[in-house]
Amino acid sequence: MNKIFSASWLDNLDTRLREMGLDSDDKSFDEIREILSCPPRLSPDEFASSVSYVILASGFSQKTAKKIHKIIMQKMPANPGDLLKVFNNKNKINAICKVWNNRQDFCDGYYKCVSLNDKLDYLQKLPHIGKITVNHLARNLGENVVKYDIWIQRLGVLYGGNRALEKKIDNGKLDADVKKCCDEMFNHLAHETGLPIGYIDVVLWKSCQNGLIKELKNGCEN
Repeated sequence: MNKIFSASWLDNLDTRLREMGLDSDDKSFDEIREILSCPPRLSPDEFASSVSYVILASGFSQKTAKKIHKIIMQKMPANPGDLLKVFNNKNKINAICKVWNNRQDFCDGYYKCVSLNDKLDYLQKLPHIGKITVNHLARNLGENVVKYDIWIQRLGVLYGGNRALEKKIDNGKLDADVKKCCDEMFNHLAHETGLPIGYIDVVLWKSCQNGLIKELKNGCEN
């Protein structure tokens, strides 16, 4: 275990992100913590909006996704042709329209699921939601899960101290051993801080994205 992964280290990252005005994903850090502590039941419109944001955010910067998402949601309901003028990605636009047009059924279906595994399986069947992005969506809906993207996998392997696993890091397919390292990292930080793992995930991901965490041969510094 890398000793740098401590409560004070995470708190410092959180503070610096807030000072830089980077304390947000789809919502602010404070809103994310509140949602994870007491998940609300979203309306069909709110549910469709959350799904649409994750669809847009995949492969794009948060700033770009939030800007496009706001414009598209203001235009809904709309046909794909009109939305393509805003964002020229046919697959994503078609997926967003399908989610919006079926928002009542999709929303009801999600809230009928009881277990976390059932919810994740259900969300993964939504248009343009994959094995990695499903955790991003679930977390935004209030489920205390993490998104095992490339940044988190790298940190998890660093935490585990097994450099041989670096070659197994893959943003498209999550290796079981890499996942284990990530889970051990989150469980450790959750124990040290008392914070939900979903919130820890957001702080770590934003810190990596914005260069506050730098990977080094012999550890990690910020």
